[in-house]
Amino acid sequence: MSDLKVNIGNLTLKNPVLTASGTFGYGEEFSSFFDINDLGGIITKTITLKPRVGNPFPRIAETPSGMLNSIGLANVGVDAFISEKMPFLKTLNTAVIVNVAGNTVEEYVELISKLEDSDAEFDGYEINVSCPNVKEGGVLFGSNYNITAEITRKIRKATQRCVIIKLTPNVTSIGDVAAAVEQAGADSVSLINTLIGMAIDVDTRRPKIACITGGLSGPAIKPVALAKVFEVSKRVNIPIIGIGGIMNYQDALEFMMAGATAIEVGTANFIDPAISSTIVANLHNYCISHNIRHVREIVSSIIA
Repeated sequence: MSDLKVNIGNLTLKNPVLTASGTFGYGEEFSSFFDINDLGGIITKTITLKPRVGNPFPRIAETPSGMLNSIGLANVGVDAFISEKMPFLKTLNTAVIVNVAGNTVEEYVELISKLEDSDAEFDGYEINVSCPNVKEGGVLFGSNYNITAEITRKIRKATQRCVIIKLTPNVTSIGDVAAAVEQAGADSVSLINTLIGMAIDVDTRRPKIACITGGLSGPAIKPVALAKVFEVSKRVNIPIIGIGGIMNYQDALEFMMAGATAIEVGTANFIDPAISSTIVANLHNYCISHNIRHVREIVSSIIA
């Protein structure tokens, strides 16, 4: 047998496979496809202080080996999340990480305080400072490491739960941002969020999504994501969660070999709703066939 457990801050995950925020809803939507408890954990759709209707339609477009989205963080808001979504999440026997976003530093803190003061049962936060699909905050926060560090420090003071900062690749040096949030008290960093991209309908000469640009995800961004994970692994000592175009267990292994302790599956959930569970099973088989006793032996094992 092989041990798939990994540690992210004060969390012990049963395996390194998580679902990426925005691609797995609030969890319940996927519960009829496979046993969610098979996963290391789930990361919820982004939650904001107030409900958001999101950006105008159309807001998704397929691209070669990828997908553009400009959802705009549409969500039910924190109060409805606690009352309507948390009851199902409480039933899960796997880690639940709540992805949160705000328009100001103060809004992040108020949102975290609401969740901390509630009876909600969950394990940690993924802090979205890197979304390219919103005009307020979003990638503007994530591209400024001083602001990102300030958000991290204030959230760190507000909670004892695991704090993961989700980083944008749309910066000059993602390593500088990662180092800043580590110093500010983050337990982990997750990367990368989507790249900024666009697509045009040549018949109408109009952008394929209403907001013109959006976030590019899927296999097309995997080489960029791998390079960023490798770069950050040389700058921080906290665990890295790798994201970006993971479609199968081989992709997951590449991220771990590049320096990720865990991974998030995103766009692939739209193609095969049970893919995350399949990746867990295949990682286990890989470890057995390669005589790997602990999956953490794979982390940063690239020969370079």
